[in-house]
Amino acid sequence: MSDPAVTGPAVGRPTPLTNATHTQQPSGMPIHKYGRYEAVDIPDRTWPDNRITQAPRWLSTDLRDGNQALIDPMSPARKREMFDLLVRMGYKEIEVGFPSSGETDFAFVRSIIEDGAIPEDVTISVLTQAREELIERTVQSLVGAHRATVHLYNATAPTFRRVVFRGTREQVRQIAVDGTRLVSEYAEKILGPETVFGYQYSPEIFTDTELDFALEVCEGVMDVWQPEEGREIILNLPATVERSTPSTHADRFEWMSRNLSRREYVCLSVHPHNDRGTAVAAAELAIMAGADRIEGCLFGQGERTGNVDLVTLGMNLFSQGVDPQIDFSQIDEIRRTSEYCNQMEIHPRHPYVGDLVYTAFSGSHQDAIKKGFDAMEADAAAQGRTVDDIEWAVPYLPIDPKDVGRSYEAVIRVNSQSGKGGIAYVLKNEHKLDLPRRMQIEFSRIIQAKTDSEGGEVTPKAIWSVFQDEYLPNAEEPGARWGRIQLRSGQTTTEKDGSDTLTVEAVVDGVETVLTGTGNGPISAFFAALAAVGIDARLLDYSEHTMSEGASAQAASYIECAIDGKVLWGIGIDANTTRASLKAVVSAVNRAPR
Repeated sequence: MSDPAVTGPAVGRPTPLTNATHTQQPSGMPIHKYGRYEAVDIPDRTWPDNRITQAPRWLSTDLRDGNQALIDPMSPARKREMFDLLVRMGYKEIEVGFPSSGETDFAFVRSIIEDGAIPEDVTISVLTQAREELIERTVQSLVGAHRATVHLYNATAPTFRRVVFRGTREQVRQIAVDGTRLVSEYAEKILGPETVFGYQYSPEIFTDTELDFALEVCEGVMDVWQPEEGREIILNLPATVERSTPSTHADRFEWMSRNLSRREYVCLSVHPHNDRGTAVAAAELAIMAGADRIEGCLFGQGERTGNVDLVTLGMNLFSQGVDPQIDFSQIDEIRRTSEYCNQMEIHPRHPYVGDLVYTAFSGSHQDAIKKGFDAMEADAAAQGRTVDDIEWAVPYLPIDPKDVGRSYEAVIRVNSQSGKGGIAYVLKNEHKLDLPRRMQIEFSRIIQAKTDSEGGEVTPKAIWSVFQDEYLPNAEEPGARWGRIQLRSGQTTTEKDGSDTLTVEAVVDGVETVLTGTGNGPISAFFAALAAVGIDARLLDYSEHTMSEGASAQAASYIECAIDGKVLWGIGIDANTTRASLKAVVSAVNRAPR
């Protein structure tokens, strides 16, 4: 028989994992009900090698697609607030409503035209179905506008053809063609020369429509509109329901972009929804595959899981050094206005704008962020430049929060998962104290004990309160006593042999005392003076730095001492560096009996 100690698992050791350990089991869910998306036969696709190097055209549909998805649709006042926000941010194409759907939308379109609220370089867009009476009413809403587009759509997907409209492909194509003709006729009849007029068509739902049929319908629409130099057509290919991977979505766009005639006169537009949670990726890959324009909503507002998020898309460009040509510099104002208009809160983890997206609670993350900020300052100083003039490189922060109007106060927040780096960051950022590493460790243990006993988050204000109580009591307040020693004043004289004699007036154990000591510097002399009153203290480490610039600048001194065998840190802050050092010694000595 073989020796089990040689051939079998070692006695007392855990059984090793194997591949079989991780085998997933069937879920039991009814997967037979669902079909797979169709792949696109495009073996020589080019989009994977492309990069987005400039901003696409943007269209906000917050006032139409976004508004129709609200539990409580916007009032006219909230609509106007949203419109004004979009204009301030820099959107040049804004879908403002569905004016044939009712008096509310019609009146809003009229109000922004008649009030002169639309800048001359902004194009408003209005949506309509392909019915004559609706088209006429839609065009009427645009009278007097500087720049306006009518957006017509009809359903082309097979499920709609079979279930909703019970029409053939030819009948569905004819609806699009006839609708395009009616838009042209009514625009010619109703609008005057002061209006620069454009046309947009959407085969709905493009993601479910056969590619050859989507192309056929778009070509029929272009035959009527006759795009040419100075007369573009916008062909919008909506993922009204997100059906496939972003890569397949990109394949569909590259196929359409390759096969459309008169492509140079076509603005190819992408309109993703977020049913699979990949709308942002689908939009970006569609741009790589040839799309010219993106339609979406701020923060992804929209039906079901939402339209694509225009803020995330724009900020993704910004984070890669590409100008989004939209101003996100006051991200919190944008968020507050959106929340007011939509009456919906934005998630604290929402990309770029959520309350917690620039926040680190984890100790290792906090430490890396703090070191990143320190390295940025050092690199900028070495180059003779400012931090804003060099490439951003801080761990865990894809952008500088300051660039979107956020302060650094919220970057690092402290709870029971936090470490020394986060606490040190708060003290340096808010109080200009750059704690030595071992002092960071010491103080983090004090904060850790507080979070373990009380739970929850420790605010910067609370951190500073604990730090003051531990290291910086105000002994100068009337009646205040903290520890054995309260420093009054001191004077140093240098002897002929180069040594320093220090004379300190202090209160020791409640008694006014004059301490005298000699050493090779003021700190050494102070330790000698303390020894004379029975305090055994030895210097282990010392560092100092200025806390600001100018004649009134204060210095912070940090001293690590062995006091009666206990290792403790102390800190002193004073305009005089010697006095700051003495205060740091007193801080450590007074902490020893606590």
